[in-house]
Amino acid sequence: MPSAETPPTTPATELRRLGLNRTADDLNDIIAMATRKRWSPTALLEHIAAAELQDRQRRSVERRLTCARLGRFKPLADWDWNWPAALERPALERILTLDFLTRGENVILVGAQGLGKTMLAKNIAHQAILAGHSALFTTAADLLLDLNGQETARTLERRLKHYTRPALLAVDEVGYLAYDARAADLLFQLVSRRYEHRSLLITTNLPFKHWDTVFPNASCAVALIDRLTHHAEILAIEGQSYRRREAELTRQQRSRKRPSRKRAADNGGQQ
Repeated sequence: MPSAETPPTTPATELRRLGLNRTADDLNDIIAMATRKRWSPTALLEHIAAAELQDRQRRSVERRLTCARLGRFKPLADWDWNWPAALERPALERILTLDFLTRGENVILVGAQGLGKTMLAKNIAHQAILAGHSALFTTAADLLLDLNGQETARTLERRLKHYTRPALLAVDEVGYLAYDARAADLLFQLVSRRYEHRSLLITTNLPFKHWDTVFPNASCAVALIDRLTHHAEILAIEGQSYRRREAELTRQQRSRKRPSRKRAADNGGQQ
């Protein structure tokens, strides 16, 4: 039997086989531009290399953003520095330089509900991703539910590795719920694996002296706090809830737009 004919190859297909997908997609435009501008071979290769690197960096950022599971969040440009009653701005700006990541240190944001801890945590994780680091954002409840739900030692080990792998692990809302001793032990295992190697970002509504209410029956609570705070930047935020303020502003705006009953009755009487 005659052998099947191999499909003809084109420069674009060969470029894709080499992994140069951006060049393959834009090949006709690149050739036209090189002809019009009379590029030398060196200039053409420099353009292709720069375009490929830019495209790979973009896809890398997109992939890490997807893996981070940040969801929607308000950018730091919208942060109202004048609203918190107490916030050490130099400390936050120091955190945003991401130097703590290179040292494997932790960041702990402490403050009452509604003061923007989650927003800050997501912005820090986003900055880390843009800087080339991997990150993962989760809540304490989801993290411990996931770990506690593993039925075998092998699957638990796999999930612990999943949470140990990112350069930055952000755990939100520690302190809103109480957990049993097994959950505390699982969190202690994770913290110990990351200790002095990879950074943790924790948000909590409770000072550490009250963490005994989060893990009331856990013997490892003191050791857990010790590892979290040993190399850590602790940022305290004080003030009133942003959400409460925004709800109040929204209510005031609606009340100003809504005509009063007396004015509506007067208008009706004049008709």
